[in-house]
Amino acid sequence: MGRTAPPAAPPAAGRTLADLTVGRANSLGALRLLLAVAVVVSHVHPIGWGRPDPLWDWSGRQTDLGKSAVVGFFAISGFVITGSALRLSPWRFLWHRMLRIVPGLLASLVFCATVLTPLLFLWQHGTLDGFWGRPDGPLGYVTSLGSTSPMAGWDVSGVIAGGIRAGTNFDPSLNGALWSLKYELLCYLLAALLAAAGLLRRRAAVPALLLALWLLIVSGAVDLPPGVAPAGGPGVTLPVVGRLTWHLLAGLGFTFLLGAACRLHARRVPVDDRAAAAAALVLALTLRWGGFTALGQPALVYLLFWAAVRLPGWCRSVDAAGDFSYGVYVYGFPVEQALALVGFAAYGRLGFLACALAVTALLGVLSWYAVERPAMRLRDRTPRFPPWRGERDGKRDGGKRDGGKQDGSRDREDARPGVTS
Repeated sequence: MGRTAPPAAPPAAGRTLADLTVGRANSLGALRLLLAVAVVVSHVHPIGWGRPDPLWDWSGRQTDLGKSAVVGFFAISGFVITGSALRLSPWRFLWHRMLRIVPGLLASLVFCATVLTPLLFLWQHGTLDGFWGRPDGPLGYVTSLGSTSPMAGWDVSGVIAGGIRAGTNFDPSLNGALWSLKYELLCYLLAALLAAAGLLRRRAAVPALLLALWLLIVSGAVDLPPGVAPAGGPGVTLPVVGRLTWHLLAGLGFTFLLGAACRLHARRVPVDDRAAAAAALVLALTLRWGGFTALGQPALVYLLFWAAVRLPGWCRSVDAAGDFSYGVYVYGFPVEQALALVGFAAYGRLGFLACALAVTALLGVLSWYAVERPAMRLRDRTPRFPPWRGERDGKRDGGKRDGGKQDGSRDREDARPGVTS
């Protein structure tokens, strides 16, 4: 039996971003996996050697490779999640989002607390005495899912702190990549609220919000104080999710809404090679000389969606194997911390990266097949929520949009999380 050919791409002439909403003839899955790998690559430098990603200094401390990958995640998430918010009731939408994010996150927390850190503690001390009962032990790490601790990257039983004292580790977080999930969850809530209010169906509503955020960013009102890291700027502390900074809320919310606007106006956004070249130039200039958030991020978003349509056919078949990007994202950081602690930095950056990618890929595949995909099978078993306006007369969940055409991306939207660095 021959292999299934990748989905055929639409003809090149007259293509728009609407091509991304029809079937699976795009490379969004490949791009998401590439972004997840970019996060792992970016973390090699601070985790293994205590130095920033080279892009951080080159860009004038605007961004690094990992944070730029986060921008890409939020843009793609805004695009595909908006399709789900249009099609589903707000309750069912949030149920699908919870199924896609929480089981994989919980599994990673349990793995780190009960498998990875006990092995590292045993490596350090030759015994597990004193590991399980500590206040900062594994139980507290897992049960603090509803607080800020796993998202702030707490240590478990002093394992990473021991590595820092030994000179093998430099970042105090067991899993510092989880910081972005709370911003992603807030974007999901925003999409649900916009859908519930009917604003996703008003042509000018999302662009108006986008313009307001852009003006806020351009005004400098959410700029970071000199010398302050993005996670440490002024902000607000909310129940459950913990501390949020205005800088990240504005920047990531702006990117998410860019993706949403591209989805809502996909038929008006051309896929043009000349526009992509101009976007690449703008991206390079803003990275080097400033203005990345206001001008460089929109350029990066266009390049991503352009690539999703224009990449070669084999990239469109990546989804057939599974969506491993979330697993790669949530396991990459702790894997790199573990490798640093046991001395893999001695193999150099390339050797360290190769080992990290190999172990992370294995865990990402296991996460998809053992946790994430089985959880997604519960999508249609939505708990009995009160009916939302529009559900009573059957106007939602029909899957018909754009003049009665079936939205062929519905499975992809439900299956993908919007993971971030």
